Amino acid sequence: MERNKVLVMYTILFCFMQYDITMAQKQSIQDDETLVSPEGTFEAGFFRFGNSLRRYFGIWYKSISPRTIVWVANRDAPVQNSTATLKLTDQGNLLILDGLKGIVWSSNASRTKDKPLMQLLDSGNFVVKDGDKEENLIWESFDYPGDTFLAGMKIKSNLATGPTSYLTSWRNAEDPASGEFSYHIDTHGYPQLVVTKGATVTLRAGPWIGNKFSGASGLRLQKILTFSMQFTDKEVSLEYETVNRSIITRTVITPSGTTQRLLWSDRSQSWEIISTHPMDQCAYYAFCGANSMCDTSNNPICDCLEGFTPKFQAQWNSLDWTGGCVPIKNLSCQNGDGFPKHTGVQFPDTSSSWYGNSKSLDECGTICLQNCSCTAYAYLDNVGGRSVCLNWFGDILDMSEHPDPDQGQEIYLRVVASELDHRRNKKSINIKKLAGSLAGSIAFIICITILGLATVTCIRRKKNEREDEGIINHWKDKRGDEDIDLATIFDFSTISSTTNHFSESNKLGEGGFGPVYKGVLANGQEIAVKRLSNTSGQGMEEFKNEVKLIARLQHRNLVKLLGCSIHHDEMLIYEFMHNRSLDYFIFDSTQSKLVDWNKRFQIIDGIARGLLYLHQDSRLRIIHRD
Repeated sequence: MERNKVLVMYTILFCFMQYDITMAQKQSIQDDETLVSPEGTFEAGFFRFGNSLRRYFGIWYKSISPRTIVWVANRDAPVQNSTATLKLTDQGNLLILDGLKGIVWSSNASRTKDKPLMQLLDSGNFVVKDGDKEENLIWESFDYPGDTFLAGMKIKSNLATGPTSYLTSWRNAEDPASGEFSYHIDTHGYPQLVVTKGATVTLRAGPWIGNKFSGASGLRLQKILTFSMQFTDKEVSLEYETVNRSIITRTVITPSGTTQRLLWSDRSQSWEIISTHPMDQCAYYAFCGANSMCDTSNNPICDCLEGFTPKFQAQWNSLDWTGGCVPIKNLSCQNGDGFPKHTGVQFPDTSSSWYGNSKSLDECGTICLQNCSCTAYAYLDNVGGRSVCLNWFGDILDMSEHPDPDQGQEIYLRVVASELDHRRNKKSINIKKLAGSLAGSIAFIICITILGLATVTCIRRKKNEREDEGIINHWKDKRGDEDIDLATIFDFSTISSTTNHFSESNKLGEGGFGPVYKGVLANGQEIAVKRLSNTSGQGMEEFKNEVKLIARLQHRNLVKLLGCSIHHDEMLIYEFMHNRSLDYFIFDSTQSKLVDWNKRFQIIDGIARGLLYLHQDSRLRIIHRD
């Protein structure tokens, strides 16, 4: 009897397993059918936009609404009637047929196979396999991307013939036909990631520098994604993976030619844009023209490189930088040419560059120096386990300061000998002038400081002795004065016992006023005690002012002053903030998940409201410098 039960359970389990396999591996998909990946991540089938009669076969996220299309087979050849079928032939070829059985689209992957199967994987890859052999794929959609770059997909380019697998924008939001913009790897010179409109480069992420592209900051992306660039003798390819499978993310090239990295938020049930390109004017290709540097922190943002001058001065002065810059003196390959180092930059366009293996930075510099046409060089220490020397020739195009200097790169730009001598002389003169000025200023400051400190110390000691006694007596005698009528005066022994006698275990931190301790009053209320430090530089008058001002501030986004102590040590008693500081959540990989973008917006809004009250709405004049 027990054996029969086991047999029945096995039979049922086998039927369910067979059903899953059948649903994942079919020979045709009708107009009203869909194919779902094994774990239900993606779904494939026919769809249309609104009331349009044009039907497409595509792939989308099954559980995300509204429907997010990540791939379209027949993007440039929609079925023009209400009936459509996707069919897998015995030769392993995929066909989209219209109602009249006419071929609308073909994968063009026919091969003689015994038992070809089609399957939708949980990566979003739609594949045709040779039977059950996972490693033997006849065809896969990842080799023919649309406008979306998914984890596990590869963007590829042949070193000899150019891009072979790349993104192409949609025509518009409801027309997946091939648009004007392409997102691919440019292999003219050292490989770099670019966006082009036809043959014209519009945006550039820069060359690969070992763990990212030179134009990417990558700080947040590195927490959720890992990128890799593969170099072979014939091909270069780029792919990425998520650090865990729960992360849903994609890169899209939009119909307007921008690129966006989006992350799905379960909390807000929406796509959040975590990076976009371009982010500023300097991100547009060659915005400042040739031989220039673009820096959004400067005004104006464009400047000629050292040894260069604007090609069209009048246009340059009117903030039209498209003409770029030209050499003050042409390169003559004379002895003494130098290569001053520039740090924190995004590498210029590498399409006219040369690259090769190199043992050291010095060797790379020597290679460039020996070629009169070499205008710059850079050294990459670890690119796929090798060191790479980069040499640029001709004009320097599309170089800018990195938004985060610590994430930028180093480049050495050629300067002719005469300009280099001028640079050294100018620097030497400036140093001498600066040294002379500093010596005189320092001597004067030292003398004044010594005299001033002696005088101020003497006066302050006498003044504080008189004022402190008077202020304390004033507070004691006039407890109802409006200056402190909102604050309770605590005695020292009470505060000492609530903080466990100011023990280190109760210490929360230290600010400009002094250390801050956590305490618990007799009624159970938690408090934060701010104790005046002897080295804080603040006296009784400053202490009184803080009590006077903060006691009168009444706002939900400002910490509330509960009282003060003026016995022995001066102390301020505030309400205790249970949620700790904001950086505890933002910069912690685990805690940051608790603060989504909606919550962060609420926090920012709260801070802004508090500051607005301090600076504008409060009837008290507040100088807020902390």
